[in-house]
Amino acid sequence: MSIALAPGTKVHLALAPVDMRKGFDGLAAAVQRILARDPFCGHLFLFRSKKADRLKLLWWDGSGLCLFAKRLETGRFVWPRVEDGAITLTPAQLAMLIEGLDWRRAVPAADPSRPTAV
Repeated sequence: MSIALAPGTKVHLALAPVDMRKGFDGLAAAVQRILARDPFCGHLFLFRSKKADRLKLLWWDGSGLCLFAKRLETGRFVWPRVEDGAITLTPAQLAMLIEGLDWRRAVPAADPSRPTAV
């Protein structure tokens, strides 16, 4: 699955697990209370379950809140050490996380060398 993000859209990853029974309103309240962010700003907010096998993504698309969920049948989503707050991911890290890959070990490609002549 690939999510195309508008330029300037940030991806906030909540570090502490949340109750996966929470829906739109519960997660929007968590964005405000736990992350101290505005859930209606157009950024993406990711939450994980205690076992790290489920995640939910909350996003305001301009006309309403969208809620996406994913459950891994085997394995766990890679998440930073459990603490309060959030970190920001790049769109590439988000894509890897959603696929169940270890986004922390991705190594950016070296900058291509500049040609000296055409």
